Amino acid sequence: MYFDGYGGYHGTSFEQTYRCYPASFIDKPQLENGDKIIMPPSALDRLASLQIDYPMLFELRNSATERVSHCGVLEFIAEEGMIYMPYWMMENLVLQEGDIVRVKNVTLPKGSYVKLQPHTKDFLDISNPKAILETTLRNFSCLTTGDSIMVAYNNKKYYIDIIETKPSHAITIIETDCEVDFAPPLDYKEPERIVPSSKAPIQGEEAAPVEEPKFNPFTGSGRRLDGKPLKYEPPPVLSSKEKKPAAAVASGGGGEPSTSQTSSRQSQGKLVFGSNSSRSADPPKQKEAAAGKETKQDETAEAKFQAFTGKKYSLKG
Repeated sequence: MYFDGYGGYHGTSFEQTYRCYPASFIDKPQLENGDKIIMPPSALDRLASLQIDYPMLFELRNSATERVSHCGVLEFIAEEGMIYMPYWMMENLVLQEGDIVRVKNVTLPKGSYVKLQPHTKDFLDISNPKAILETTLRNFSCLTTGDSIMVAYNNKKYYIDIIETKPSHAITIIETDCEVDFAPPLDYKEPERIVPSSKAPIQGEEAAPVEEPKFNPFTGSGRRLDGKPLKYEPPPVLSSKEKKPAAAVASGGGGEPSTSQTSSRQSQGKLVFGSNSSRSADPPKQKEAAAGKETKQDETAEAKFQAFTGKKYSLKG
């Protein structure tokens, strides 16, 4: 049977109704750091006469909202008809000061798994959140799925949701090894992935062709080794039409290349240095022909200089 809090016993198990008040009404600040309540001495007398399991665990129910939680008991020193409980438990049960709450003794299985979810990610910024959590849960007797427990550390309160418990929706964590898992904090946001913007050409619009630089050979400038300015200017490159074949010179039989071979190599864009073809002995007839040509060239001194033509010009007027 149970005492209804107002003068009568009913049934064979402990189940009573009390008016609840927060722990701040009495000098018990440690009450906020756990899940234990303070009950009147009459409750202890009745519980002692019943065959109940220890440690004593209770179900708290707000009949107005049908919110349910579970707790242990710390002391039996409250006034008759009243209980004192942590304020965070009153928030879970949606209770105000002086509201009626039903208290019933229960037996809970030992927990094997619990999944927690912090309200804010700054709880994970604590140097060792696991150690802080283990220290705090030593003051707890049981955990209930759907509750939000409070963890106090460094003058700050952290709230953590109980989102899953095994093997039941309510478990005891006294003298048991319980696996703990964490869900991402409620205020956690995944970092946004920055996608590189690629400007695609508009449909129907062709991309402008990219002009490739043209290769211009022999566009460099010469420089002397002694650092002085270069006075000599290279002769202009003549086109194939302006080029004239040099006079054919017969080979002296020494295996030297002829003038025609030299000019053929020059026409292929190569410069031949140290060639002996221009120094080979000319036959008497070719020497006379060459001398006659030099006489005509002297008379026309104003003629333009043409490179690689085999002709000689006089620098005299």
